This record gives sequence, structure tokens and C-alpha cells, in this order.
Amino acid sequence: MVESLNFTLDQLTGRTREHLSELADLACALHKRVVSPFLTLRAAAAADGIDLVAFSSFRDFDRQLAIWNGKFRGERPIQDRQGRPLDAASLTPAERVEAILWWSALPGASRHHWGTDFDVVDVAAKPSGYKLQVIPAEYQEGGPFHRLTTWLDRHMHAFGFFRPYTTDRGGVSPEPWHLSHASVSAAAAAQFSLQGLREVLEASEIDGKPEVLAALARNYSSYVVNVDPPPTAALASPRLV
Repeated sequence: MVESLNFTLDQLTGRTREHLSELADLACALHKRVVSPFLTLRAAAAADGIDLVAFSSFRDFDRQLAIWNGKFRGERPIQDRQGRPLDAASLTPAERVEAILWWSALPGASRHHWGTDFDVVDVAAKPSGYKLQVIPAEYQEGGPFHRLTTWLDRHMHAFGFFRPYTTDRGGVSPEPWHLSHASVSAAAAAQFSLQGLREVLEASEIDGKPEVLAALARNYSSYVVNVDPPPTAALASPRLV
């Protein structure tokens, strides 16, 4: 079932941390209702020899804005839908906006703002000296984190988690490392709106603002709300607090 929770616009767009709990020992921050399910999931994985770590959890608006602006300016790498490098300088501003959205959310529109979503890796399976690339091949057969993928396939729903970016729906590219707490994220998603996002972006220092705002309604449909729905099994998982 969907959690009975109220989110403020600041919480939904990553401009406050008041809805979070800080897990200092694990270097991550999660929504207060997600901490217990996450720790239980992590303990179950550990029992099977997997050191499940959230290498990216809550991400605030300013951090997402820095990622966006860095990519728009060509200071950070951008890729096409197949993960191949693109030259930002060779793209029009509108093309840059589209390319960034394949792999990065608009500031204010990232599910990481909610504290319900995080990216995972199996530290125990990480080869010595290996630099994490965060690409699908690492989580597929032959990749170092394939066992983590198959373990999550079998067990994550029982702890209330699912992957919102599994299917290529023409929006965000599939991300096998990205987990979401089904019921708490469903509550956040139900309260998120195009108008609220527009207000936040209009007041921001986002690069490419004219192009971002001109295409916002279309991109909101394609990239923000166009995700795999949480399965019944994950929504039905008992809430742990």
C-alpha cells in the first residue's frame, strides 16, 4: 500500500534535508521511513556474502544543479543512449538538454531528492583497484556486480524495494543499480507536479533555462513520471520503522 505521508515542495525538489536520517557509518542519507527497510535488506544481502552499499543516496538540488550545468557546459562527460561519448559543443542547446536527460535528472526532478531512491554496489565483489563506472554492463552477466543483480531480482520486493528504471520506456536509460522504496516513493510521486517543478526551475540558475522550460511539459512526461511502476509485491511488503 502507498504510505500516508505528506511531502513539501522543498522536500520533493531536494532543497531541504528535514525528511532524512543520516547514516554516518554508511555514508548515506535516506528518508526516515526507508532507513529500517534498507538496513534489513543490507543485512539479508550480507548473510549471502554481498556487501550491499548505497554509493549514492540523497542528492540535494544544488548537487543535481552542479551535475546538470557541468554537463551542459561540456565540463562533465555526456553520452548517447548507448553510453557512447558525445561532444557537448557540437550539439545545440536543445540537443544538449535531451542528451543529458538520458542519464541525469533535471535539478528538482531527481528521485534521489526524496530520500527514497539510491544506487547500490556490492563492495565485496569489487576487484582491487577497480574504478566503478556505473554502466549497465557492470551489472549484467560477465560484470562484477551481476550476482548482486540476480540477488536483488529474487529478494528486493520482499523488503519493499524495486527498480524504477528497468525497462527502456524511451525516457531515462535502464539503471540496474538504482533502487527505490516502493510505498514511500509512490507517496512522493503522487504529490509531485509539473507546476511545482516549473516554479523551482524558473527561480534557479540552471544552464539552458530557455530550452529546459520550453520543453518541460514534454520532458516531464518522458523522463520524470515515465518510470516502471512499483510491483504489488513491493508495495505489499510490511513497512518497517
